[in-house]
Amino acid sequence: MNDKKHYTMLSGYVDGELTPEQVVEFERHLADDPELRKELDTFRMLKEVTGAVKYTDIPESVWQGYWESLYRKLERGTGWILLSISVILFLGIGAYCLCMDFFLNADTPILLKIAVGTGILGLIVLLVSVIRERLFAYNRDRYKEVTR
Repeated sequence: MNDKKHYTMLSGYVDGELTPEQVVEFERHLADDPELRKELDTFRMLKEVTGAVKYTDIPESVWQGYWESLYRKLERGTGWILLSISVILFLGIGAYCLCMDFFLNADTPILLKIAVGTGILGLIVLLVSVIRERLFAYNRDRYKEVTR
């Protein structure tokens, strides 16, 4: 028989999954192969070690740290939202002032007015598009109602 075949049978032998004929064949080869015996001992130790591993519950202190971290993330998220609203308001006021001082000024060339107006309109369209996309994604979020 091929030695490689017997090495592949090691796991089945340790777990008791071989047929009686395979066990006899494996043990016959095991008697003549010291390397295979050494590998078998390693497999048995590995099975013993992995069998002794037990699941333990997560300590309450870890959960407490997790929820505190989640609170900090929500707090930061709220801060970013408020900052974003502030920036949008400043930009809106700036756009209004630009319109009043720039677009109503008779000395400003019409081509420059068209270029600036087109740029502002493009920014507004992009902003509305991003907000609409975020609302669309939020309304279809499968996990938004998942709680602990």
